[in-house]
Amino acid sequence: MDDPSVALPGGADPAERTRELRRAHAAFTRDGRVEAPVRAVIARSWRRCARARVSPECTPRVELAGADLRSYREQHPLARVLPLFRDLVGAFASDGAHLLAVCDARGSLLWVEGEPATMRRAEGLGFVPGARWSETEMGTNAPGTAVAVGEPVQVFGAEHFSRRVHPWTCAAAPVRDPHTGRLLGAVDVTGGDWLAHPHSLAFVRAVAYAAEARLALLDPAPQAPGDCLTALGRDEALLTGGGREVRLGRRHSEIMALLAHHPEGLAGEELAIALYEDESVSPVTLRAEMSRLRGLLGPLAPLSRPYRTAAPLEADFTAVTRHLASGAVSAALARYPGPLLPASTAPGVVRLRRRIEEQARAAVIARADPGLLTDWVCSPWGAEDADVWRALAAVLPAAARTAALARVRALDAELGVRRRDVPEDRRGRTTPERNSPERTIAPPPAAPSPRGRATYRQPARP
Repeated sequence: MDDPSVALPGGADPAERTRELRRAHAAFTRDGRVEAPVRAVIARSWRRCARARVSPECTPRVELAGADLRSYREQHPLARVLPLFRDLVGAFASDGAHLLAVCDARGSLLWVEGEPATMRRAEGLGFVPGARWSETEMGTNAPGTAVAVGEPVQVFGAEHFSRRVHPWTCAAAPVRDPHTGRLLGAVDVTGGDWLAHPHSLAFVRAVAYAAEARLALLDPAPQAPGDCLTALGRDEALLTGGGREVRLGRRHSEIMALLAHHPEGLAGEELAIALYEDESVSPVTLRAEMSRLRGLLGPLAPLSRPYRTAAPLEADFTAVTRHLASGAVSAALARYPGPLLPASTAPGVVRLRRRIEEQARAAVIARADPGLLTDWVCSPWGAEDADVWRALAAVLPAAARTAALARVRALDAELGVRRRDVPEDRRGRTTPERNSPERTIAPPPAAPSPRGRATYRQPARP
């Protein structure tokens, strides 16, 4: 039963298997005990749901609707292969009993299509475009679990963690960027018991591969040399270009991040001020660093007078700020694995890091969406963010608000102690309290969900 593709063994009676799974589901939700015939892939998912305090009575929440949903879908990479999904899955679901669904990397549904009567049933369940069906929101389900584990998965009847979804069966496979391997989302087929056949999982896996091949044809060439800098959530950046990937040291990471942020270039004095806390550092020091960087990167190395990148450089943090500027907050957080070069103390990097993080947290607070707020406080960089905890408490139902308010009070008290005890740095300023590179952030505690549960999830790193 460890084979994730076999939801219903050959010759098994679907009705009898459903009764067995419902008994097992009841045992697990009552006392955490996994019983036969629960498959290993489902047992692991149920345990993740239990750790995230997902309720078996959970209901989905619509994150995006109207113009926001249309704008987000138009910008999403999977919009380019939607016709292919319709051609392949539409023929598969021509009997009217099945639905095509496509979700993003966070488990939010982008498209749900099918025969009107089946669509109406799905709408009653909340299986609609714009709804969040991630595993941490709706428990075990094919699209949400597929993006959580990055593998194809099939979920039969009572294997779903939410009891409301027990009448359904679904199979989903993740879709990745063919050049970078970044998770883009998943394609899903949802319907009745017939989908428990292993062939349905093979089918959606083939559809996902076809989508990746189509994306590769639409963009046949990888990015130009020196085109991509990955610096979010990393102490040492990665520079990709010219057919190779170079891991940069910390000082070189800071240099390339600053130059990516200033495509117009920086004079030597400007770059030195942005790099060195000690303003008396000799210009020779910077020139030595640039010389070492040229030896490492060769033709990808920055040019001088002024210092600038040798070719247009796309950084992951610029993509995040573009999404934030356009109001696509969900897309921005999907590309935000953590603060910019979190260990860096270079003044220019610290300012840029704080600016990006403040833009992101302000957008999350302004959106007032429980799912986005929960994601923020469940991240290592947001676990002690009292303002976001406060915003989350404000949008939760009264019955679910107690844990969030308790966390706010604890953080307020803790930060009050820190402000009294924190030393001053050599310029006479107090050391930054929240999200600073100088302070070690403890792992986040459980965070309440929109439905009164507590959620803890490590940040996704595609």
